[in-house]
Amino acid sequence: MAIYGTALLSACLLAGLTLGRCLGELLGVDADIGGVGIAMILLILGCDWLYRSGRMKPPTEVGISFWGQIYVPIVVAMAASQNVLGALSGGLMAILAGLAVVMVCFVLVGVLVRWGGGGESS
Repeated sequence: MAIYGTALLSACLLAGLTLGRCLGELLGVDADIGGVGIAMILLILGCDWLYRSGRMKPPTEVGISFWGQIYVPIVVAMAASQNVLGALSGGLMAILAGLAVVMVCFVLVGVLVRWGGGGESS
């Protein structure tokens, strides 16, 4: 059933990569900026919309789950192909930007857990 959900995944990936390229162009960088992350956000929003509207069928859910499990190794392989040494040689700004993003993510996890009601015991 891996084929189900592939259309949603591919549409989110294409939209994310396109938006990442457009963001790169707007910032004057000849690169994709956050395209895969944008695609993941679109996929989460798309799945949520399908669940809420009752359109998420079990085969589609299994297909999206399959691709979600495959996604982590793909992202690791993509990250390994990036020029990490070039980014680090870019100086202090690259390191500060990375640290800032990580700190914002840590804060947002706590906010989203409280907002979503996670951790409540009944």
